[in-house]
Amino acid sequence: MDEQAQKGDPAADEDVVALLMRQHGQIHTLFDEVRTTEGEERTDAFRRLVHLLAVHETAEEEVVHPRARSAFEGGGDVVEERLAEEKAAKEKLSALENLDVSDPKFMPTLLSLRDAVLAHARAEERYEFALLRRSSSPARLALMAKAVKAAEATAPTHPRPGVESASANLALGPMAAVVDRTRDAIRRAMEDGDSDSEGDSA
Repeated sequence: MDEQAQKGDPAADEDVVALLMRQHGQIHTLFDEVRTTEGEERTDAFRRLVHLLAVHETAEEEVVHPRARSAFEGGGDVVEERLAEEKAAKEKLSALENLDVSDPKFMPTLLSLRDAVLAHARAEERYEFALLRRSSSPARLALMAKAVKAAEATAPTHPRPGVESASANLALGPMAAVVDRTRDAIRRAMEDGDSDSEGDSA
């Protein structure tokens, strides 16, 4: 894992890959917290896990995957594989949300979700993030980090299986306003960043 991301270095927020890898570490920690706690502590930890997973995946879907599609050869295939993994994980998470944390089915379902999410994170880091970093300038990576943070500030806080694209999001009706705000925030962040980094061709 990226050393800056592991240490929580504020500078990591200036690189979208380091920022997202740091969040992968936070997600791993939250899974462990849910697994090792009980009662209200487990409920609280699970609520934080759900929120982080939802906003993290939304930011990737709106900012990172679109860039990866065109940033390197085979990017479209890589993104499609990640989207399929995300959809499967969100379906598991939605099922988990319907269980009480004390339900006997909760822990086996949580562990299944954890395995899926961590495998997905490893695939992103190996097949998408590494190539994205190599094919994008530092200015572009910093701009994407800014957009990710803007997206996460307005992203939905619960998983929506089957919503892995802007067009699918907008078809949901009630979710449209949330996604519009997310996309507007991303657009503003990208436009502001582009005006600050003229000459970045990557």
